[in-house]
Amino acid sequence: MPDARDIRVAVLVPAHDEGANLVPTIEDIKRQLRTGDRLLVVADNCSDDTALIASSAGAEVIERIDVARRGKGWALDFGVRYLKLDPPDIVIMVDADCRLTAGTIDQLSATCVATRRPVQALDIMNMPEPATISHRVAAFAWIVKNWLRPLGLHSLGFPCQLMGTGMAFPWNTIQSADLANGWIVEDLKLGLDLAAAGHPPLFCPAARVTSTFPSTPAATTSQRTRWEHGHIATILYVAPSLVVRAVRRGHWPVLALTLDLAVPPLSLLALAVTGLFVLACISAMVGLSIIPAVVSGALLLSFVFAVAIAWIYAGRDILPFRDIWSIAPYVAAKLGLYVGICTGNRVSHWVRTERDAGAHDASDRKSREWRSKQG
Repeated sequence: MPDARDIRVAVLVPAHDEGANLVPTIEDIKRQLRTGDRLLVVADNCSDDTALIASSAGAEVIERIDVARRGKGWALDFGVRYLKLDPPDIVIMVDADCRLTAGTIDQLSATCVATRRPVQALDIMNMPEPATISHRVAAFAWIVKNWLRPLGLHSLGFPCQLMGTGMAFPWNTIQSADLANGWIVEDLKLGLDLAAAGHPPLFCPAARVTSTFPSTPAATTSQRTRWEHGHIATILYVAPSLVVRAVRRGHWPVLALTLDLAVPPLSLLALAVTGLFVLACISAMVGLSIIPAVVSGALLLSFVFAVAIAWIYAGRDILPFRDIWSIAPYVAAKLGLYVGICTGNRVSHWVRTERDAGAHDASDRKSREWRSKQG
């Protein structure tokens, strides 16, 4: 184990039925811990051997059983309350299926100490093999949302959204945070809450965590539905009051963060600006003012230009030029998801994403190795 830091770090990993996926994550974390650091796994409402595997792999493990309160937020709250018995200086939260690049924990903890602010690592979703066109488009949209936009905000001196994993917090900030809630995108709400309390999250692209998109259509649909329904619900029910409050108080970092949150998912934004332009053109054709068509046309061109710049900068390896035309059917295919939101068919509770079968098998082999070592 590397030498001790001047501070103590606790890495908190919430895990629900992750026994077959957890060992690689634990190994990545343990390699980066220093003397005095802790790795705490919260085995949350598990029906498998998550707790046993995590303990055998060298993690400190606590178990939570509360079927009425399912979800990551409850698990994180349980873990933070347990840490109050022996508080660390920094708490880093990592999802159970994530991999950490070398130096990530050092980068997060050092930045957190230097700035006394929550810190968010670069969170990247990799494509499964073989990757479909849908995976490629989704990976490009993820890069725009989780890398390019936070990087732009960081360059302007503004905070970023929390992304749910690879998050570091000073203890005095996280110990009193509202984690025990049923929000299905608890990371977005936490970031906004902390920013409003004077602790805006900071983007740290030098630290990096990665996960992999599910390969099965059902798991992919479930994951995207939860993410996008939760994001849109946060836009509708949280963002308006935060905008008003930030303007009244002149709290510009919170305003910038809220306006960034108010940008809808890329597919929905594409549908919205295209639909607005079509409606404006129809209005002009029946004799109404042409001004809305001109304005919405300029908006559409600006959107296309921004996406093109993002693709040139960061998307060519993910989404080759020959596949660019696949974006339109991908966006159109998600229309049903947004119709469901409008008709009230929303996801209102946490749903675990089923993991990729290939990754599951590989991780399960490591889990069996740990079992055999334990006799």
